[in-house]
Amino acid sequence: MDFDTFIGQGWDQHVKDCAGVAARLQTDGIALLSEAKQIVPLAHLAHHVMGDHLGRWQDALHFQQRLAALPLCQPGSTEALALRRFMASLQLASGAADERAELSPSDGVRVTAMAAASLAEQHTARALLLFQDALAQADRAALPDTDPCTRALAVSGNNLATTLEEKPQRNAEERSLMILAAQTARRYWAIAGGWLETERAEYRLAMTWLKAGDPALARQHALNCLHIVETNQAPALERFFALDALVQAERAAGNGTAQALALTQAESAFAALGEGDRGWCQPTLDKLRTPAS
Repeated sequence: MDFDTFIGQGWDQHVKDCAGVAARLQTDGIALLSEAKQIVPLAHLAHHVMGDHLGRWQDALHFQQRLAALPLCQPGSTEALALRRFMASLQLASGAADERAELSPSDGVRVTAMAAASLAEQHTARALLLFQDALAQADRAALPDTDPCTRALAVSGNNLATTLEEKPQRNAEERSLMILAAQTARRYWAIAGGWLETERAEYRLAMTWLKAGDPALARQHALNCLHIVETNQAPALERFFALDALVQAERAAGNGTAQALALTQAESAFAALGEGDRGWCQPTLDKLRTPAS
């Protein structure tokens, strides 16, 4: 197996087999490294699996330290700096140390946001405080739009919101963090990305507000998403998911006629998909067609 295949399989399998992926990272992952550019993808997957999902902070930290000690990882390199951020976020999330004062303002924001994402599933109250802190740091630093922390906040916001949307139930703190995270993703993708990222952030907001129990706001963001799709003549896949959000919002609001119209449009968008996309979009369409219980 080559390195890229290993990383792809790790991301595909990590939700169902988190412990197995973590074990393979420490054996096969290290063994497959042959270029410096492979260090960060491996470190990222390990940070996510061992930290975010398993909460095995020390194991995750030791793995990052192993990578930092490899001859492939030159001091002061892009890879070495990324590993330092990963290690600082793990220390912060675990409560073992807070090294942010030693980092640049940009890296401090990124480390804080990563630590918040690592804590979202298991320690939401702390995750919320850290994420709020990351946003406050970014505002105080007044960094340029091109700074890497802008994209990092967009990615962290999206990932946090998605993680919390997937929970069967959410307490008040989880709901607050989910909404703040989705709003943050929308704010920062508009800076760090283009229309595609902004459109998908509107989709994320629609889904977040559905989970938060506010179908009116969900509908507004679904319509925003659809407007961006139509304005930019986006591919059928983007239109299909914008309409997915709209069907769900209209259903949650009890708007039967509008729901039926949106479903018809979603079916048309589905018919325009390529064969490869239809296969993995079919379950989504089937759910849209299933009457509300």
